[in-house]
Amino acid sequence: MGMSRRTFLASLSATTLALSVSSCSSDDGGGSKIRFGYIADYNGASLLAIADDQGLWKKHGLSASYKTFVNGPIQIQALGSGDLDYGYIGPGALWLPASGKARVVAIDTLTYADRVIAKPGIKSLAGLKGKKVGVPEGTSGEMILQLALREAGMTMDDIKKVAMDAPTVVSAFSAGQIDGAGINYPLIDTIKQKVPDLVELASTKDTGGSFPTAFVTGGKAGPSEAKVVKVLQEANDWRAAHPEESVKLTAALLKVPEDKVAADAAHVKTLTTAELVARTKDGTVAGWLDDMTDFFVSTGQLKKAPAATSFYAGDVYTKAAA
Repeated sequence: MGMSRRTFLASLSATTLALSVSSCSSDDGGGSKIRFGYIADYNGASLLAIADDQGLWKKHGLSASYKTFVNGPIQIQALGSGDLDYGYIGPGALWLPASGKARVVAIDTLTYADRVIAKPGIKSLAGLKGKKVGVPEGTSGEMILQLALREAGMTMDDIKKVAMDAPTVVSAFSAGQIDGAGINYPLIDTIKQKVPDLVELASTKDTGGSFPTAFVTGGKAGPSEAKVVKVLQEANDWRAAHPEESVKLTAALLKVPEDKVAADAAHVKTLTTAELVARTKDGTVAGWLDDMTDFFVSTGQLKKAPAATSFYAGDVYTKAAA
């Protein structure tokens, strides 16, 4: 059963780490205070680290406080309850904005970090039949697992799915309590410290698809939205021009070693703001989002695929860059 590019275009998500939940504030430049959520990896944290270091919030008359989350769906809940103004999600959580729970204000990166892994000795997806597989639900881990099972002619019914958050997947796999997992780098690097000979059974790298990560706000325009998008765009271009320094700044924000962040960044494709504007205007970004919403319809997470323009504020993004 070959997998079409369209079918495969929706794996990822905000699985990811944040083994501790922490907050920090940018130096207060007065102005509107923006409460921003993120996931503690290069995709989720690098632009926020850069915005602080380069004084971009202050430059645009804003100040910001940051809070880590273990995944995207929890951030979208926080947006809905008014506890957060903006957040970050991976591709696997894009079904939530597509269902009207949030708006995408900017595409961040393309990411290829998700895998189905198994304990040593299991050599194929078929080897997971009847076995315990840990997965954070509604995230990229679940997406790559569903896609890989489909490619192997299997379904979720063929395995024993164990729903757990990403940090629990790390500890359970490391302790041998589960046989496999749908999970992402950099968490897999952490697991490899305990299980160096784990097996990678499936990878988003092999799909030929494009997997966008994104910044989101609530269902309506967030506070100071045009200014926030401008901050993200300027940080994005600084990251594209300074990849090594971006790794250093992200490592400092996350309080993890630089080599770990560099390994994580190796699974990420960054695009300049000009590239993202061009791909918004020519429909490329809408195509990425359409491919994913079609997939989410196939999994039952969406009843029907909405137009990408209904949840991606591409006009706001394009105007902010002008």
